[in-house]
Amino acid sequence: MITIKIFIFNAYSENTYVLYDETKECVIIDPGMYEGFEQNELVSFIKAQNLNPVLLLNTHCHIDHVFGNKFIFDTYGLKPKFHKGELVVLEAVPGYAPSMGFYKYETSPLPDEFLEQTDVITFGNSTLDLIFAPGHSPAHLCFYSKADDILIGGDVLFYGSIGRTDLPGGNHQQLLQNISDKLFVLPDETKVYPGHGPATTIGFEKQNNPFF
Repeated sequence: MITIKIFIFNAYSENTYVLYDETKECVIIDPGMYEGFEQNELVSFIKAQNLNPVLLLNTHCHIDHVFGNKFIFDTYGLKPKFHKGELVVLEAVPGYAPSMGFYKYETSPLPDEFLEQTDVITFGNSTLDLIFAPGHSPAHLCFYSKADDILIGGDVLFYGSIGRTDLPGGNHQQLLQNISDKLFVLPDETKVYPGHGPATTIGFEKQNNPFF
């Protein structure tokens, strides 16, 4: 069974997730640590729980979701894994970070291998299926555990909202279509853990999200 630890990091109040199970192997998703105290908070939790980080995953590569990629690599030796369509997004970050006031951004390492649209990720006794859902960014991935009824959704679907589509590579209609075709077909009880804000469920959003 997967346990989820949520951290809220950086100026964008981004949700960073650590997923682990009874084996103590863990996956770090969208590390948003920018300040030193944020880095310490994540490391302290991993130490306290005696976890073994085995994977670093990015749902997508906007700056607020990759601040901590270099730190995770330096600390645990893990390079990020994401869809190759996000590479251009990641490579743009060093160019615009200073203009947004982020002078301490450390350039993320590049993946040794990319995730495909339909890959399956395993850690410990757990499995995550990939759901390819671009629209907020050009090659956004969500991570779904059928066994645990959870979706790490990044910036696709929020509580009562959806991801913004006005950034480079965004496509509003594509995002709506992917949510309808790929997320809303999941069981209503599936708990959605978004990139920002509180968790929600598929059933609640199907009934209440004003975009649908």
